[in-house]
Amino acid sequence: MSNSKHKNLFESVFQCLMEKDLNRKVRQLSQLQEDWSNDLFDFTPTETVVRVKDAGRPEKPDLVPPKDLPRRRLGSKEGHASLMHSIAHIEFNAVNLALDAIYRFQEMPYEFYRDWLGVAGEEAYHFQMVREHLNSLGYEYGDMAAHDGLWMTTYETDHDPLIRMALVPRTLEARGLDVTPPMISKLRSIGDKRGVEILKILLRDEIGHVEVGTRWFRYLCEQRALDPFEAFQQIIRDYFHGDLRGPFNFDARQQAGFSDEEIQWLKTIQ
Repeated sequence: MSNSKHKNLFESVFQCLMEKDLNRKVRQLSQLQEDWSNDLFDFTPTETVVRVKDAGRPEKPDLVPPKDLPRRRLGSKEGHASLMHSIAHIEFNAVNLALDAIYRFQEMPYEFYRDWLGVAGEEAYHFQMVREHLNSLGYEYGDMAAHDGLWMTTYETDHDPLIRMALVPRTLEARGLDVTPPMISKLRSIGDKRGVEILKILLRDEIGHVEVGTRWFRYLCEQRALDPFEAFQQIIRDYFHGDLRGPFNFDARQQAGFSDEEIQWLKTIQ
């Protein structure tokens, strides 16, 4: 009995990527995962691949440059909620980042799509957890302004999966490995046990997500006969806006697949 594959992976993922309603987006992603596990997708590339200037997201939050975000003390109710809101925003963006990697790069091996669909599912789970916690503090995602640096970098790296893997998982998302332990300490200091639990889950899973980016970055370097260390440095020089600066979480980065050579290099730019 033949199993007819009646859904195109890239078209289905694009619909989810562009969905603006939070709850519908999460439901569509669950459907994508179910269809994947039932082997319903065909992988025929689409005739055109659309450049996505802005992925599907709700009307709120308002997006502003990072420097325009108000600074709030964590000790205040608003400051506490503001931290959780910024984490929710990062996790929501990360869902779109993973979906965009699947849709955009349509000539990659089967395992690439399996990996990034898995990442998208975990990021959606993270978003829902943080959103619920934010609700318990009396706020909803969208109640505060947020910045859009992550998606800007995604848009600027949509022409090459090698550059995307270097800059999004291995640079921007890897920053989460560095900043999460201090955030855990801050939440512990104000007695937010649930916040601490959530961030520990995020840190554990994000190590895996950066590792996925590292693995596919190395795969693409091998395909193009590039030295991964030299290629990574060159991409940072050419495409990364701002400074790559520490402190770095070397243990987490090592677990996420950073080589000894890369770790030594990062130690020189702490």
